[in-house]
Amino acid sequence: MAFTQGSGPGSGSGFALKGYVGGKPWRLELGRPSRDYIHGQELRARAELGIDEDAAVLLMNRPLKDALEKKAYATYTDGLQTIAAMGLPEEIRWLSLYQEVGWDSLPREFWARYAVLADRRENALAWIDPPLAQQLMAWPQPAPGPEVPFMLLLLRGKAYLRMQYDSASMSTFQHATAVFTGACEAAIGGLPAGRPR
Repeated sequence: MAFTQGSGPGSGSGFALKGYVGGKPWRLELGRPSRDYIHGQELRARAELGIDEDAAVLLMNRPLKDALEKKAYATYTDGLQTIAAMGLPEEIRWLSLYQEVGWDSLPREFWARYAVLADRRENALAWIDPPLAQQLMAWPQPAPGPEVPFMLLLLRGKAYLRMQYDSASMSTFQHATAVFTGACEAAIGGLPAGRPR
């Protein structure tokens, strides 16, 4: 794993980590937010996993899903806005493209905190296994609350993390990194490999 200070977005306040999971490269950055629903700093990560590019799974905390749905509704019902001028984040489009899915093998507390949307339920089941769900529920203190924007995404053969980072807590940062690399491992182990290019 490599650490680079000042290489992340922002004016010297960001940093980046790079590493490999399952032989695949990943990068995590802390810096200015790239989405308007994230306030303060944003922790974001991306990994090229080489999994099936058709698989699409989105996990987000329920308050973020609710806020994005309300924003979409308000924008669509505002007669003064045109589709091109809306400037909606792509997450809102995903809410309309993918169905929310669930299953009984994960605890109710998980489903109370998180929503999972997917192109196919089987892809979500293959990715969000019990160990990953446990990591998502076991944030160390001081833990980010369930209302803090958080998202994991599998799309086009890549994994992504977006998270509002309010805390200067190293334990929160370390756990977010572990959640992301655990999500990458679960995707590599659970989903078929992508077609060679």
